[in-house]
Amino acid sequence: MKLAFFDSYRLGLVVGDAIVDISTEVPAYTEDTASQAMIWLIENFDDKKAALSKAVEQREHIPLANVRIRPPIPKPGNIVCMAVNYMENGTLAERPLINAFHKAPSGVVGHGDTMVLPDMAASVFEAEAEIALVIGRRADKVAAADWQNYVFGYVCFIDGSARGVKPDKNTFFQMKSRATFAPLGPWIVTADEIEDPQNLDIAMRVNGALRQDFNTNDMAHGIAKCIEWLSHIHPLEPGDIVATGTNHRGLSAIQHGDRLELTVERVGTLSVVVQDDLQRTWSTETRLERQTKGLPALSPQLSGKYTPS
Repeated sequence: MKLAFFDSYRLGLVVGDAIVDISTEVPAYTEDTASQAMIWLIENFDDKKAALSKAVEQREHIPLANVRIRPPIPKPGNIVCMAVNYMENGTLAERPLINAFHKAPSGVVGHGDTMVLPDMAASVFEAEAEIALVIGRRADKVAAADWQNYVFGYVCFIDGSARGVKPDKNTFFQMKSRATFAPLGPWIVTADEIEDPQNLDIAMRVNGALRQDFNTNDMAHGIAKCIEWLSHIHPLEPGDIVATGTNHRGLSAIQHGDRLELTVERVGTLSVVVQDDLQRTWSTETRLERQTKGLPALSPQLSGKYTPS
């Protein structure tokens, strides 16, 4: 099943090109408590399956084209992101050490929303294509072999990044936790619909041009290992988001007016636009294109405030 919020955070079940309102299947909630409503459904999903199937048969199917899709979990308890978790199409000589960082849940925006580039001295802004896990039950010191018992579903996730911030070390907080830097959506696909999450194609298009194009089988540390490692650091709770990392070779600068479209196979497409009130510009080459030319990987800023002299 595909679970989503739409319009004024009505809870819905996506069926084909339509959505069915299932708001009455959870305890009453407001826009401010929408996350709790989705988490309640996640925790009680097995008991609600029959009622949800009945709702699909009996209730109005509203065309998706006529609604505004909202983030499926607008305020998750935790967003945990795996760092440097791809082998870059097998080009890395060694598997990176496993690592992760927290991203501020207040950065969540949804399908059709806007990523706003802040007025700050960053060398470049990038948007990383990822598949994220939605935790279904409390995961505390989980064995890798048991990972499937703790993953409720999957969702598209864009990890916004401000590169080149100072100081040079330990910059994850100011680099990753900017407002609007955690696009999430368009819906949660339940785990039973994804036979093998370690063999899914992921693509990021910028203004229609393909930039990132990779498969989850390139992960340095698979989902099972990620769940095991993270849950031995702190418990993961229902509704928490675990972003599994990206392949960096296709990354390029994002800038004012860009339309980003992240497609994860069998999950869906998450689309956002980029706004930069300063209207700075950067080179649009990908990291791989620049490295092939013997240039530094990160795209240089070409114009606007903070352009290097």
